[in-house]
Amino acid sequence: MPKVRTCLWFDDQALRAAEFYCSLIPGSRIDHVGRHAEGQPVARAGDVLSVEFTLAGTPYQALNGGPHFTLSEAVSISVSTADQAETDRLWAALTADGGAESRCGWLKDRFGLSWQIVPKRAVALFTGPQAAKVWPALMQMRKIDIAALEAAAAG
Repeated sequence: MPKVRTCLWFDDQALRAAEFYCSLIPGSRIDHVGRHAEGQPVARAGDVLSVEFTLAGTPYQALNGGPHFTLSEAVSISVSTADQAETDRLWAALTADGGAESRCGWLKDRFGLSWQIVPKRAVALFTGPQAAKVWPALMQMRKIDIAALEAAAAG
């Protein structure tokens, strides 16, 4: 068991969210589903309490904690994508069914969790010597478009 893992608070969708996230990212898996025991006053016996899962080697925990707290943009999962095709695939899946686009590669999925979908090439473009040319283009984007950033870098 990892010594440190990020815990994500959900009302009652921890398992559905974890299964969805694991289906999107290669090398991901559900590690353990914890369920409420008999006689607990907060939930029915067998209801999902928490889910331990791994996304591409990074451990997480999803907790069904009820409506007391909600996810916000203050926490996000950042995914470094290999190319535009992977960026497009993840963007489409995560914004589907109630997700919402934001700016500069950020989005919120149907469960309310924020994500950053950032192509590796984009990072090189907006941190390299051409960054001053690339940032204005990046600031106009929702999903990051590598070709548009390359064009901005070329001037």
